[in-house]
Amino acid sequence: MSTNLRDKPIEVAAYYFPNFHADARNEALHGSGWTEWDLMKRAEVRFPGHDQPKVPAWGYDDEASPDRMALRIDAAADHGIDTFIFDWYYYDDGPFLQRALEDGFMQAPNNDRMRFALMWANHNWIDIHPAKTSIQSPEGTSPMLYPGIVTEQTFDRIIDLCVNKYFRHPSYWCRDGRPYFSIYELTKLMASFGSRDNTRRCLQRFRDAVRAAGFPDLHLNAIIWNNPILPGEKAASDPYTLVEDLGFDSAGSYTWIHHATPHHFPVSNFQSIEEQYLQYWDRAQEESPLPYYPNLSMGWDPSPRTVQSDRYLRRGYPFTPVIGGNTPEAFRASAERIREKLKAYNPPHPFMTINAWNEWTEGSYLEPDMKNGMAYLEAIRDIFRVSGQALPL
Repeated sequence: MSTNLRDKPIEVAAYYFPNFHADARNEALHGSGWTEWDLMKRAEVRFPGHDQPKVPAWGYDDEASPDRMALRIDAAADHGIDTFIFDWYYYDDGPFLQRALEDGFMQAPNNDRMRFALMWANHNWIDIHPAKTSIQSPEGTSPMLYPGIVTEQTFDRIIDLCVNKYFRHPSYWCRDGRPYFSIYELTKLMASFGSRDNTRRCLQRFRDAVRAAGFPDLHLNAIIWNNPILPGEKAASDPYTLVEDLGFDSAGSYTWIHHATPHHFPVSNFQSIEEQYLQYWDRAQEESPLPYYPNLSMGWDPSPRTVQSDRYLRRGYPFTPVIGGNTPEAFRASAERIREKLKAYNPPHPFMTINAWNEWTEGSYLEPDMKNGMAYLEAIRDIFRVSGQALPL
């Protein structure tokens, strides 16, 4: 028997990366049944002290199965996660990786226990599954498979799909009745529509469609970052002025690495990355004319996305420094600091995001593994809930 959604002063939303189910695009490139679990199965120790491989406690299962997604929903809801924000892909030639949401979450028998929302992951999809050291060299770049730039006609299809398929679902996450929709890459958004004025007009068209569907408005969230990660990413200049001009409602972050520079290779310390992020949050609080909602990151290790027989050299993503020392205890302490800082800033309808529910191939996940079990989820539960009750702000 599922329980009703609970009312929490601080809402907790975890990003969900949906590449652990079979997808036709991936199968055409990598073979029948391929998922990123294949990369996890091959992950090896790449340098002394490297904490690999990571083995999922639930096995290498199919997230597009309603029963397997129901397992995830129960674990998340039982440990204080209110919302999955799905990384959502839609290109000029159509959707990608949508089955975890559409066949898994939306068909799960207990999906009333949580909310879900979309973050349009409008970045280039590049061929890095896995990436070779030689391709990542300064002389080469990873081949691009699906460009993040889209036409206005594609954006109109996105609007129609969101309004009529996702936003009307009873578990869709709304802020003051307004469906929450986040956009990952501002530079690709601007490149798609040309100018600030035209981009604002396109986003206004989205708002108009949402209102026409009976909602009070749309809540548009912009992901801000100053340190690009993926090849082809470019940070927006003066992002806070840009998001205000474009009519966004709030700003947020996807991961700490977008705001921190790992100073040591191959391993940088979790606390040093956290401190850089907290300093960024202070600046964002001062500079952003919109409410800024914080992020808590569990870790960082994209080495499973590299060819395991190659030497692990610093060549740019995914050959980057990894974060070490991100133990469940360190994560718990960070969650406490994030909560207290959020309490002090007290934005309207406070929420925080977590990177991530299942970014296994980037080393940032809350799902249980064979080493730590449910320890990271238990940290969230203990910090944001007491005896099943929400902690007051």
